Amino acid sequence: MSKTLKMTLTAMLVAIGTVTSHLFAIPIGFTKVFPMQHFINVLSAVILGPAYAVLQAFSVSLLRNMLGTGSLFAFPGSMIGAFLAAILYTKTKKASMAMTGEIIGTGILGAIACYPIATLILGQDAAIFGFIPSFIFSSIVGSIFGFIIVGIVLKNPAFNKYLERNY
Repeated sequence: MSKTLKMTLTAMLVAIGTVTSHLFAIPIGFTKVFPMQHFINVLSAVILGPAYAVLQAFSVSLLRNMLGTGSLFAFPGSMIGAFLAAILYTKTKKASMAMTGEIIGTGILGAIACYPIATLILGQDAAIFGFIPSFIFSSIVGSIFGFIIVGIVLKNPAFNKYLERNY
């Protein structure tokens, strides 16, 4: 796949992720979860690979924060998730591994990376009993949705030939 096409697809996914993330936010207690970002991360991981998946995650997080609809926690969480999802997919060529990478990367490693900041901002109890479960829940919901869509796309013979030619 050419760099121009990858950048174009990255820009499209950034636009979709930026616009839709806050529209499909799910309120949980004092916080909201954003499964659309995790869905976009899984798509980016499968279609674009590690570097562009991380660029997409960073760009969406930056734009959403600039628009006031994002979260400081999205930067490390989404980038770790997108990167791990892309690496696992690249190594295995299995959409389930992209989903697993997003859940482990964002839901677990991202939550751990963000925990110190969450504790300072929210307090220890809120970070443990609200923030971490919401990170895990958000990544699971978005990744399952991404897995279903990617599974449908990957079953398309034309798309598989396209991936084989361009990866």
